[in-house]
Amino acid sequence: MTRRTFFVLMCFMSIIAFTSTAHAQSSKKTFTLPNGEVVLDLNGEWNVLMENYGANSWAGSYPQLVKVTQTGSSFVGIRMMDDPYNKKGAEQVRGELDKNGFKKVQMVSVQGDIDANGTISEDGNKLVIDNGVRARATYTRK
Repeated sequence: MTRRTFFVLMCFMSIIAFTSTAHAQSSKKTFTLPNGEVVLDLNGEWNVLMENYGANSWAGSYPQLVKVTQTGSSFVGIRMMDDPYNKKGAEQVRGELDKNGFKKVQMVSVQGDIDANGTISEDGNKLVIDNGVRARATYTRK
């Protein structure tokens, strides 16, 4: 009887350890490309805070809602609501990912496409994209 109880207890503890490890690994949304590279999954809606500075400081800051669609390592973000300077349905961001984060990212505006730098938080739920000249966008996953 003692052996059976010990065996059941060990099985139960193994299941708990396995499921907690699997859950911890899946907290960051990723997918594997056909070439085997694992990249962050950006698909979904993101709350965005647009902050204008430098030559665009007159435009101030404002919120935006962006739907990101990703195909492989390439992604595009479409505005889901009007903002003071762009219409709903207009492109806001586009780029490409690699295993280290952003490979290339561009901010899209009425002033044209501007190459930018981006950072991704450890958990993959926050992106900061800054073109270094006039605007910074902070994306937070909904």
